[in-house]
This record gives sequence, structure tokens and C-alpha cells, in this order.
Amino acid sequence: MFGGVGFLHRGNMAVGIWRESLIARLGADGATAARQLPHVVDFDITGRPMKGWVMVLPEGVDDDRDLADWIAKTLEFVETLPSK
Repeated sequence: MFGGVGFLHRGNMAVGIWRESLIARLGADGATAARQLPHVVDFDITGRPMKGWVMVLPEGVDDDRDLADWIAKTLEFVETLPSK
């Protein structure tokens, strides 16, 4: 989809890797809140940021606990979407 590895939950894209960064689907409100955190930026690889998504730079995923926290956040949002 975007030249990286992505993971689906119930048929919906939830989280992935693009180059060295984690991409996380959080919805509009979740993405707005996440962008206030260190090492989190818009997921923008084309000049048009993807709404509801953020990119977590490698420094923001220092260990397994950080990764698990981001995955939990994405699953919390994706659970609100209908299955595909």
C-alpha cells in the first residue's frame, strides 16, 4: 500500500512500518493527541498527510513496551471500525 509492511486487524489496516518508523492508525482525535508527544509526526510520505495516522520515529519506540503501547492504541481505534 505505501511501500512498507502493514498489519491488519479484522480487515482494517492498523499499524505498519515505513522505512525505520512505525506508522499508527489512531483516528483524527487520537492522531491529534499523539502529535503532541515527542518523536511523533504526521504520516506524510507524499506531500499530503494521511488523516488519522501518525508516524513514530525510531526514538519513540525504544523498547518492546513502547511498541506494545502503540499497538494497543491502534487496536483501540481500529476496534471501532466495521470489519471488512
